[in-house]
Amino acid sequence: MRYQLEVRLTPADIGKRVVIRWRPAALEDSKLMTDVLGILEQADDRSFTVRRTRDGQLVVVPRERALAGKVVPSARPRRRHEGPESS
Repeated sequence: MRYQLEVRLTPADIGKRVVIRWRPAALEDSKLMTDVLGILEQADDRSFTVRRTRDGQLVVVPRERALAGKVVPSARPRRRHEGPESS
């Protein structure tokens, strides 16, 4: 089964959690892609700016390099490991 890649992000999605699949310039001559997951801070006709969830870094994705993008649900709260109590 093949999936059609589509960028479904607009300025109305600013402030929401998103994922964008894109091909950075360094990977231009390959079939490799990368994803960025985080909060959409900016979206216009030239680029998307996403603040990565993992480390807070801003990533600017040129619109012409974006292959797919969509709003995703909020992350589930992490479970806390309940280990044996130490005395």
